[in-house]
Amino acid sequence: MKRRKWSSEQKLKIVLEGLSGQIEISKLCNKYQISQPLYYHWREQLLHFGHQAFETKNITKKEKRLQNENQQLKQIIGDLTIELKKASIYHEKKEILIGNRKK
Repeated sequence: MKRRKWSSEQKLKIVLEGLSGQIEISKLCNKYQISQPLYYHWREQLLHFGHQAFETKNITKKEKRLQNENQQLKQIIGDLTIELKKASIYHEKKEILIGNRKK
């Protein structure tokens, strides 16, 4: 039997339906063809992590990693910009010196 993947929205809908008390958990699990332990696992996840939905500065690991990567790239760009300006000034001075020698 092929395992099904449930989206977070689907899991939330199922758990909320179970929490409403309008249907027995066994019937709910039969309706969606999931096991009762799976339902209770999802319910515990919701109850344990549900508070995060109300946090204003909730940053995922992916967002944090992308922020760090962005900061590193900005630092590299800054360093390269400085090196480019130094090289440009060096070449300008060199051209001036060479130009003065030819006169």
